[in-house]
Amino acid sequence: MHETEFRSSLQTKVDRRRLKTIIALAIVYGVTIGMHFVPWIRWVLLGLFSIQALRLIFAPSLPAIALKNEIDRDSPQDLPFFSLLASAKNEEVVIGNLVKNLCQINYPSDRFEVWIVDDNSSDRTPEVLASLKQKYPQLKTLRRGDDAQGGKSGALNQVLALTKGDIIGVFDADAQAPADVLRSLVPIFQQSKIGAVQLRKAIANASENWWTSGQSAEMALDWFLQDLRIRVGGTGELRGNGQFVRRTALKDCGGWNEQTITDDLDLTIRLHLSQWDIACLNSPAVQEEGVVTVKQLWHQRNRWAEGGFQRYLDYWDLLLSGRMGFLKTFDASLFYINQYLLTVAFIPDTIATIVLRDTPMLPAIAGFSLALSSVTMAFGLRRSYQMSWRSAIAQTASGMIYMLHWMPVIGSVTLRMCVLPKRLKWVKTQHQGANDDMLEEIESPEIELKEIESNA
Repeated sequence: MHETEFRSSLQTKVDRRRLKTIIALAIVYGVTIGMHFVPWIRWVLLGLFSIQALRLIFAPSLPAIALKNEIDRDSPQDLPFFSLLASAKNEEVVIGNLVKNLCQINYPSDRFEVWIVDDNSSDRTPEVLASLKQKYPQLKTLRRGDDAQGGKSGALNQVLALTKGDIIGVFDADAQAPADVLRSLVPIFQQSKIGAVQLRKAIANASENWWTSGQSAEMALDWFLQDLRIRVGGTGELRGNGQFVRRTALKDCGGWNEQTITDDLDLTIRLHLSQWDIACLNSPAVQEEGVVTVKQLWHQRNRWAEGGFQRYLDYWDLLLSGRMGFLKTFDASLFYINQYLLTVAFIPDTIATIVLRDTPMLPAIAGFSLALSSVTMAFGLRRSYQMSWRSAIAQTASGMIYMLHWMPVIGSVTLRMCVLPKRLKWVKTQHQGANDDMLEEIESPEIELKEIESNA
């Protein structure tokens, strides 16, 4: 599938998401209530989940790739050129740290560039960037006007035409990437079928409170599950921060979709539909801030859930057509059922249980899924942070309690998508990190604002 096909497909379908959500939930309600009259359906679903679980448990190891230090023998001209992008809106407290971090990556300086898109910031982000451009020749900036559209996807599409990288890296404004990240990616992108690579995400402020600790466990679970799914031929997924995409693969997909609120999840589907594979990398990991309050978590996860559900509605016919191949279609379907539909199905199951005075149909499936997630989280924590089994199990117990927040999130999101028309609202995550050194430098009398503006 090529760029024009994706664009025309979305143009004709994007305005019918509310209707498709209603249809999807009607099917879920019908099947769930039907289980009380045809109980063997429950065992079919449990059997499918069991098959997938066994596949994941016995997932083969991936073929070994060349060590990253072997690329030192290559001439710089033979190394791929990286364009590292970040979209920033009112990020004065963290953007300086990101720029310093990216510009000091251990990779030939003439083989990568850093682009920061100032998405019409109203704080001091432009001044911070202008000062940094005087220090780092790799840094380039683009400021969007107040009439710019498309949110983060629009910002990335606008700057993409100005970049020259073979591989496009995308970071959040609060990201901190390890110095050897690009060298680690070179051997992976030497595999011709790899269209994108997702770095493991780690929570920089995991020790701040129970919520950030839970997010740290969640990221470990997510990475390890992604790794297992990829090993069995399933659909690896992008996670926004720390994602790297081959330019040719991005062109096949038509760039970033400006009609979605989760550009990474949408791009994931389109890459697989275009016959590209996605790899994940455990080490090095990209650091990011975890949200620190329940309110921030609720807003962030609502956006993630809505975008995740939305992509299946947008591409359902292409997914069912088998374009991705049987294994990827099987994997994506079970992931959709487990993460979204199973949660929604508890409502009709409870209603049918009360009205029909029957036993509930879903606890066995939910219990199986919960047990598998717990084991995956424990292994993920141990692999990600090299902790003891005792510590991994203790953090898993707390982490699985934390993960229960997804149930009200999914429930409220699907209800809202049924009732309200499609919306494209990008809610900015507030970052707490302080960029004190950079702000002090801007405020210093040695650097006048006029001088900064003239050098921008």
